[in-house]
Amino acid sequence: CVHTDNCFVPISEIIAVEETEFNKKQRNIGRWQKMAKLHAFTVYYVKKARNHRWRCSDVTFWCVDEHLCNQWIQALKELLEMQKSRPKQLLVYINPYGGKRQGKRIYEQKVAPLFSLASISTDVVITEHANHAKDNLFEVNIYKYDGVVCVGGDGMFSEVMHGLIGRMQKDSGIDQNNPKASLVQCNIRIGIIPAGSTDCICYSTVGISDPVTSALHIIVGDCQPLDVSSVHHNNTFLKYSVSLLGYGFYGDILKDSEKKRWMGPMRYDYSGFKTFLSHHYYEGTIAYQPAKHTHGSPRDKESCRMGCYICKKSEKQLAEQNKEHGLKHEEGEEEWKIIKGKFLAINAVSMSCACPRSPKGLSPAAHLADGSADLILVRKCSRFDFLRYLVRHTNQDDQFDFPFVDVYRVKCFRFTSKVSEDNESNVMDIGKKHFGQFCRDHPACCCNIVNSTWNCDGETLDSSAIEVRVHCQLMKLFARGIEENCKDEAAHSHSSIEQLL
Repeated sequence: CVHTDNCFVPISEIIAVEETEFNKKQRNIGRWQKMAKLHAFTVYYVKKARNHRWRCSDVTFWCVDEHLCNQWIQALKELLEMQKSRPKQLLVYINPYGGKRQGKRIYEQKVAPLFSLASISTDVVITEHANHAKDNLFEVNIYKYDGVVCVGGDGMFSEVMHGLIGRMQKDSGIDQNNPKASLVQCNIRIGIIPAGSTDCICYSTVGISDPVTSALHIIVGDCQPLDVSSVHHNNTFLKYSVSLLGYGFYGDILKDSEKKRWMGPMRYDYSGFKTFLSHHYYEGTIAYQPAKHTHGSPRDKESCRMGCYICKKSEKQLAEQNKEHGLKHEEGEEEWKIIKGKFLAINAVSMSCACPRSPKGLSPAAHLADGSADLILVRKCSRFDFLRYLVRHTNQDDQFDFPFVDVYRVKCFRFTSKVSEDNESNVMDIGKKHFGQFCRDHPACCCNIVNSTWNCDGETLDSSAIEVRVHCQLMKLFARGIEENCKDEAAHSHSSIEQLL
């Protein structure tokens, strides 16, 4: 076989192989034009560009021997068949209303042709209302699919995740309302085609928010385990979280921005500025159990990357602990540490929460699959100091290097606001009824009863008093984690096919 470029690509990154009508490919083949009829096949493969972006490229091989050409095609197709992690049938949910309302167009124009090229069959559902995908996942036969794909933003992903995990627990007879229940792992992978206002999860697990890149990760069958935190209030299940649980600053931003959805993604900037100026702080108590099974810390420089050894070690150690203590979480197995104070922000993150504006994220060393969350407490401080803290998210400086910021790696925690504590003890109820409005208008008043809202992956929670537990690698994504040194293929145009020969 002869071809024009020197190309070497691993089999795992070949998308498809197709016989090619040579006349349809206009190539300058010199002396080959004078020979007999040529036979050709085209190899479609992943071409890696800068900033973790992937593209579908192709190279055509040709020769005069038809039998030899067919042998190559057959051999390559057999090699692709051996890639057992690749999906053959997918269930696709498209949110036509999310972000800039481009979900359907993005899927049809950029993603569907690639799935078709890779011979992936799809069942597509266009969602018509909130929780449509979640409800549908409780009804369909999910076990006939190799994965579920959601086209939309973080909200759409959350809906699909709740549907899949909820279905798994229901089928296994596990009560989600029990905060101490050991949940059944969800082995059906979720693929995210970003098309929303926020695509934090995609950015933190792939390295870029790009529909074509995400589609190619799905096609090659990548798999990235993901920790999931369950959130409960008074033994009642509220939500699952995979990225951010934020009380105070980030909760207030979300609450305010929900009233301004007509502004589109700009609403987050507006609400963020408004919330910063208001500078509200909230009083409460946090109790947490340290994640002693993990091998890293929030202050180290070990970012979670593809094949992360910290996640692998933590998973192994946690599995050994479960063997020793059984599957049930024992309430008294470790001492709870308690912190009381006045906080501008309380954030618990299960991943870095990186995004284009904050390339390192809220916690740069947070890990995707180590069975822990990073609990960040920002105590009451001046507006200027809080601004300094926020600015650190956009640069390379250590954002935890402030006397008013504490960070802990935890496996579970509880939070109770001062308001909840007072309500439970029935103290000052009469005063609150009579002077509540006065207190709200004058925050300096000693009986300030203002409460914040929890921001759970971009959705508000009704309860301020919550219990959170991290479930190690509860679900899987079609992703591989962020690659350490993603080569710039534009400068390195001779991509490669080793194992082809």
